[in-house]
Amino acid sequence: MLMTTMRFTKRSGLLGIILMLMMAPARTQTLEAGVARVDITPPPGLLLQGYPHPERIATGVRDPLYARVLVLGVGSARLAIVDLDLIATFGPAYLTQLRDGTQRDVQNLLVVAIHTHSGPTLISSSAPPPDAWEALAVAKVAGAVHQAATHMVSARIGVGYGISYIGHNRLRRNRDGTVTWFEPNWTGVSTAPVDPTLAVLRIDDLAGSPLAILVNYACHPVVFGPDNRLYSADFPGVMTREVERTFDGKPLCFFLQGGDGDINPDYAVTPLEQGAAEFCERTGTKLGRVAAQVAQQIRTVADANPSLQFAQDAMRFRARWDAQHWRAADPQASASIASKTQPEYELPVTTVLLGKRIAFLAMPGEPFVDFQMAWRARCPTRDCFFLGYGNGYYGYFPTISAASWGGYGASQASTWIQVGAGERMLDQGLVRVFEMLGRLKPSPEDLQQ
Repeated sequence: MLMTTMRFTKRSGLLGIILMLMMAPARTQTLEAGVARVDITPPPGLLLQGYPHPERIATGVRDPLYARVLVLGVGSARLAIVDLDLIATFGPAYLTQLRDGTQRDVQNLLVVAIHTHSGPTLISSSAPPPDAWEALAVAKVAGAVHQAATHMVSARIGVGYGISYIGHNRLRRNRDGTVTWFEPNWTGVSTAPVDPTLAVLRIDDLAGSPLAILVNYACHPVVFGPDNRLYSADFPGVMTREVERTFDGKPLCFFLQGGDGDINPDYAVTPLEQGAAEFCERTGTKLGRVAAQVAQQIRTVADANPSLQFAQDAMRFRARWDAQHWRAADPQASASIASKTQPEYELPVTTVLLGKRIAFLAMPGEPFVDFQMAWRARCPTRDCFFLGYGNGYYGYFPTISAASWGGYGASQASTWIQVGAGERMLDQGLVRVFEMLGRLKPSPEDLQQ
């Protein structure tokens, strides 16, 4: 009798455990995050890019140029956001090399640049590319991605917004129909359109200690002008240091450049003898203090149902200009397409949805600020981030209206993709977000009788 009771008890206990496991809710996935930073400052002697001065050779370093890496993961899905203190992303071949070198760590890669005009040339066909430095920089970034991916921790996130007026629209439309190039703005009175919105994404570990602070803002980093011969991240470098100093150096701060195609800082291209270094410090500190204040007020939370979705669409566009002009307009023109009368380009448009409420859209060039404002106005998620210089560089993307008015970035050779490309890329990003949210179905719905 005793043995029978014991067998029954064991069997009942086993059945109970099975029932408890069946009835218990499935373990939810968690958002994980890891960060890393690596110095990619080139040696002196390379051509600086951003101004039409062919003899602008770097003689030293004013402040280091970094690559900042954030790796996000949910389950098996992983994304690396690589933020470069450069004028643009690496060239197409080197981006492919970076993807190949990081495949063991992440499936998805979003590489962006702050667009400093005090860094090495990356998008010019008039000077030999700095192959040795670029190859070394790519290897360093791949190592940083691996470091971030192998030191990920469970994370919680939050978003906040602020307002900062450090810049102006540099294309002034006149009553007679002309457009005036408006480089510095010593009056401090903002011109339109301009977006003063500063969006901040804060990522903490589960204990509430900040890991990363991502600051999304639209303004050309051109406080230093053509007389500067030192490598510098311009005002974004000052901004990131200010935010990190406020948080006692705990988080890594990123500057995610937005739709800055027609936006300059008020103290643009200031000569060194007129205080460029001071104005750069003032501009970056002003922006950094707003960013830090916003970040301090954010209360991060762990997403109960985290998810990470990524899409990169290859969209085809024609060259804007006819055969007589497009070769001079396109810095990436090569002998293989030299015989074409009007080439087509395949532009990567990148969309990311984090959870169900934070959406990113990245265009591969210099979008005008109207696209940033339109993205925030039309995107269905609560929080929206708009990035320029994403996964490539294909010149300026003016709005159709801006292209009709003209001016630098709107009608010069720097716009070498057909008019309307920006609008189509924006629409594609919106379609992707609606698909990721499940609001656009892959098949038609049956009519309910």
